[in-house]
Amino acid sequence: MANAINWYKEMENTLSLLQQSNTRPKLLLHACCGPCSSAVLEQLRKIFDLGVLYYNPNIWPEAEYHRRGKELARFLQQMEGDGTIELIELPYDSSEFYDAITGLEDEPERGNRCTVCYRLRLEQAAVYASEHGYDWFCSTLSISPHKDAARLNTIGLELEKKHNVKWLMSDFKKKEGYKRSLVLSEEHHLYRQEYCGCEYSAKARGIDETTADSLILQKK
Repeated sequence: MANAINWYKEMENTLSLLQQSNTRPKLLLHACCGPCSSAVLEQLRKIFDLGVLYYNPNIWPEAEYHRRGKELARFLQQMEGDGTIELIELPYDSSEFYDAITGLEDEPERGNRCTVCYRLRLEQAAVYASEHGYDWFCSTLSISPHKDAARLNTIGLELEKKHNVKWLMSDFKKKEGYKRSLVLSEEHHLYRQEYCGCEYSAKARGIDETTADSLILQKK
């Protein structure tokens, strides 16, 4: 049933209604990195007062986590020099990810381990949004061609009910959204990573910790 929903159309309808209401609600956007945030922020900043949450305990190794976080901060500074978009970074603790996916280490990419990882990060966004006066929450994750929008939105809608904060349904990759993120990343010279984020996605591409560290240094 969920796969039959046009998530992009649902988002378009919601954004259209908000534009017509002449209001600027607050939205907390969970962000995984600068490149994925670029086209999403370009679209959402027209309608919402935004906060950006960098919470990604799945990212491995720690140097990669900090590299992505710095690029996100740099992009926000370039795009919004007056600082009206707040960047919130929660403490990095990779044990939160490893504890959550215990028993799923051998799952294939895009399997149940990824579902648990999505839920971990989206729930933290929902909790933060609820506790800090945001009207909506969302994530950049659906801009990736490798991310299942149906899975992400199903989790988001469940968390909307649990934490009493609205989830913005989305499929940001549609209508050239992913291609737009590539253009913006090029324009802003953003560091683009070689793998999704976690140790398992890296090693599935033949990237060990030494190689990961080398890639970070090469792209500085």
